[in-house]
Amino acid sequence: MLLVVLAASCQHKKKLPDVSHIDLSVHIERFDQDLATLGQGNNRVAAQNRGWSEKYGVFYNDFIRHMLAAGDPSDSVELQATLNIIATQKDFHALSKAVERTFLSLERQEKELTEAFRYVRYYFPDYTLPRFISFFSGFSVQAPIGEGYVGIGLDMFLGADSEFYPALIKTVPRYLSRRFTPENITPRVVESVLRQELYPQADTDNNTLQHMVYQGKVLLALDSILPHVNDTLKIGYTGKQLEWAKAYQPEIWSWFLQEELLYSTDYLRIQKYFTEGPFTAELGEHNESAPKLGTYLGWMMIRRYMEQHPDVTLRELLAETNAQDILEKSKFRGK
Repeated sequence: MLLVVLAASCQHKKKLPDVSHIDLSVHIERFDQDLATLGQGNNRVAAQNRGWSEKYGVFYNDFIRHMLAAGDPSDSVELQATLNIIATQKDFHALSKAVERTFLSLERQEKELTEAFRYVRYYFPDYTLPRFISFFSGFSVQAPIGEGYVGIGLDMFLGADSEFYPALIKTVPRYLSRRFTPENITPRVVESVLRQELYPQADTDNNTLQHMVYQGKVLLALDSILPHVNDTLKIGYTGKQLEWAKAYQPEIWSWFLQEELLYSTDYLRIQKYFTEGPFTAELGEHNESAPKLGTYLGWMMIRRYMEQHPDVTLRELLAETNAQDILEKSKFRGK
């Protein structure tokens, strides 16, 4: 099986474009370090609020209003009271110290994001590079995107063994928090940019095949933009889950056909094959199956389509809206 897995992982790879000449460099602004200095007392809090509002602009407004839910940055009285309370909390200081310990430097992430966004600029020449701003918000959001910025919630990347995540298990189950690692920062940031800015899903996608094709295109784009990143990080599988999906790929495809799922528009049922989870309940024994198998099959289908049509560019692929045509031209039959 190992040889099969290795062969499958190499089939989709093409000669990489040269992006070294693209004049682009990512710098991450460390709002997390500024926030860690949050003081007590109305005068100090008011001064920090004014300074951060000027320095971080739209991001700071979104952070206070939506991520921290601390009030209105322009309402100094209300905000002072809220921030004063936050500044006295032990959890706030413990979290800020954990972020500082884990991310003394973001140089590695800046290098990774610089390479990734050079590929983004290569494939999407009109894309304007945003500000990248790191922060922590008490585990509210991982990679938010707003007007002119991409946020990086460092408290959502502290490492799978972080002391904080077991306490969140009711809202953030283990199958999610195991991916809250530093190596996930670049894939999750790029994925957020793809899904929210470069290639959001069409409202007209309503059957399983259309969802498969969309998800497969997003992962194919990740293949192109993150050519050196492991497939497990792109799709969010463990190594065992990826091996399981590859080993049973033909049987999974046959099951989708048998259950007449490809053209189903039953939203609640469809979502079971595209949402996060520990496994797919209807497939495999002893809960060993991989989750979101519709996404995985869509990825394999799009890879096969690109193998069959090597002259098709990423932009051309994303512009093709006929999911049925893609399926037929891919000649994908589960293998």
